[in-house]
Amino acid sequence: MKLLILLVIVVGIIAVAQLAKIYQLSARLRGHREEDISEADTRLQGSLWIVFMFVLFGTTIWQFVRYGDYLPPSASLHGEAVDMLMGYNLALVIFVYFVVNALIFIFSFKYRFDKNRKAHFFPHDTRLEVIWTVIPSIVLAVIIIYGLQTWSEMTGPASDDSLRVELYSKQFDWTARYAGDNDEFGSTNFNLITPLNPLGIVTQEGIDQALLKIEDKIAKLNDELTAEKGHLLAEKVELENALHPSDDHGHEDHGHEDHGHEDHDDTYHGMSEAYKNNLEVRLATIDEFLNSGDAKVMTADAYEAKEDKIYRLKRHRQRILELKNYEVGEGLDAWEVGNDDRIVKSEFHLPIGREIEFIFRSRDVLHSAYMPHFRAQMNTVPGLPTRFKIETTITTDSMRTILDNPDFNYILLCNKVCGSAHFNMQMTIVVETQEEYDAWLSEQKVYMAEKN
Repeated sequence: MKLLILLVIVVGIIAVAQLAKIYQLSARLRGHREEDISEADTRLQGSLWIVFMFVLFGTTIWQFVRYGDYLPPSASLHGEAVDMLMGYNLALVIFVYFVVNALIFIFSFKYRFDKNRKAHFFPHDTRLEVIWTVIPSIVLAVIIIYGLQTWSEMTGPASDDSLRVELYSKQFDWTARYAGDNDEFGSTNFNLITPLNPLGIVTQEGIDQALLKIEDKIAKLNDELTAEKGHLLAEKVELENALHPSDDHGHEDHGHEDHGHEDHDDTYHGMSEAYKNNLEVRLATIDEFLNSGDAKVMTADAYEAKEDKIYRLKRHRQRILELKNYEVGEGLDAWEVGNDDRIVKSEFHLPIGREIEFIFRSRDVLHSAYMPHFRAQMNTVPGLPTRFKIETTITTDSMRTILDNPDFNYILLCNKVCGSAHFNMQMTIVVETQEEYDAWLSEQKVYMAEKN
């Protein structure tokens, strides 16, 4: 059916084009030139401008009537202010749209071609220029001031009793963090990020986990360096020379008689028997390892690169050890604050009627936290916390009743194209009473409990 409609439209366009050509040919046969315009033509063209105006305005009004409710209901105090700002801007744009287009169509009709009328030369009008400069400037100033005021209210300092929620973005999911019973977030540090501590929360367990991971890496690298064939062969030569020195080793020049070989039966070429045994054991170990074929050959650059990596890992280890001495105030260590933080995935809850401050962090690339029903959006920037605050006004259950949709849920989205699975960055938001929120929060595992 769609193909048939398209075919009819194409054939209609071709037919109109052919009729236009026929009209031009017939006009030439009648002796009329194309540049000759009759009174009937001008009246027809002028009348069509008025017809087009009514068609345009009619379709515009129909679209507003049909699709006027283009925004979902606002569910926050801030959202109501944003909707007012949007309504003000939309009303202004619609007013300008109708006025400007009406003038274009009316003037096109009124000043259609008339061979008996001369054009009036109108080079300059100061009053007109002042009007179209001053009025738009005032209107834009009002819009900007209104918008800045709304933005300032959203991003300004939160009250002392506000609820703070941290939201972490990462390709391709969200993680929410709530402060514990002390109402303080534990510090975070990228040096502590591990599979078991993806947020890098500073806790004693997190420090131990990170240190263990680093020590394992250092041990593996040291094993690789120790198993390098060239260095093993060089060490073998040194050990053999130490155990079996040549005649020109310099014993006479260094007072061989004073070494006490005759008086000390437990020495061998000036070394103790225990030290000699250690060298022999190490030599045997090297021989066994070389004969096993496990020794690997590295280029000088590869060997140096691994040594450099060990050096950087040791510096990393030192930075982590310094976290144990960091205090957040009143003698409270940073790692003690984070012990009772609550980490939430899949969905997070908010109490109704309470100011909520969101703190956004990105763990990889630039994202954008978007909550359409709260009329809130904020970029999440790697290394730079961003924030805004809202106060919810409608619970999830109430919104389901308003929309007559039992499956409705508030949602957190990413409003930046951040990668191939950008569409999957969603997190459900549940708005409920303070009592319901407190009960839900008490059921969430604290950070330490979740790791055990």
